[in-house]
Amino acid sequence: MRFSTPGQGLCWKYCSLVASYVVLALLALFYLAPVVFMMASSFKADHRVLSEGSSMLAFFPADGSWQNYLDVWHRVNFDRIMFNSVFITGCIVTGGILINSMAGYALARLQWRGREVVLVLVLALLVIPFEAIAVPLFYQMIIIGWRDSYQVQILPFVSDAFSIYLFYNFFVGMPKELEEAARIDGAGPFRTFFLIIIPNAKPVFASVAILTFLMRWGSYLWPLLVTTGETYRPLPVAMAAFENQVKLWGDIMAFGVMMVAPILLFFLLCQKWFVKGVAATGTGRKF
Repeated sequence: MRFSTPGQGLCWKYCSLVASYVVLALLALFYLAPVVFMMASSFKADHRVLSEGSSMLAFFPADGSWQNYLDVWHRVNFDRIMFNSVFITGCIVTGGILINSMAGYALARLQWRGREVVLVLVLALLVIPFEAIAVPLFYQMIIIGWRDSYQVQILPFVSDAFSIYLFYNFFVGMPKELEEAARIDGAGPFRTFFLIIIPNAKPVFASVAILTFLMRWGSYLWPLLVTTGETYRPLPVAMAAFENQVKLWGDIMAFGVMMVAPILLFFLLCQKWFVKGVAATGTGRKF
């Protein structure tokens, strides 16, 4: 029987590491290619976007200019559309963190009649796609008179079953000693939650905020149903309308870059929190 020497084992370890990085690099290039193509095409004239799309020149904006970006600002009220997306997404993220975290804490820590039933209903809502309730919700908003407004795009999405479940799963795994000490000092549920729980639950708050932002920023179906003009229209719906009206690929790519840039910047700034938050959300572990 032959036994591998320590040198062979070390060589195999480094070869496996190099192979893993090569595979990850290829996957990264595969997923980054459309983004790089969009950014490069946004600086090209319209005819160059199509003529160079089948060669490596598609990824290099030679002799590029900012004209496409200026055209987008002149053709549509882009600052208003950007404000709509930022305002709607910001309200959903902020309100969702507060309401869903309190709901998750109530399900995980407080004892009240019907808690198990509510938890089962929350879990059941996780398997219901939004498309299944979009039409009934749309008619409900029409009856209320909220169509073509900010609240119709914000309020139905503040409370989210998946966010509640993430908070619940995290709070269940947290140690109870700090809460018991606060209760001995006379702190009630609200004071315990805001002064004890929130400072020790940074991972789940970061995860929920980032996931909610990513999902709501690119929302298309619901804003398409409830908005009729640029006054309350967010970026995804505005870009679809812009594409149908303009038919200029350079301008469309520039619009896409300006829509994607904030979410890429947000993710890069919060990447550290996101990775730690996802790793710790299911364990109740602090940073």
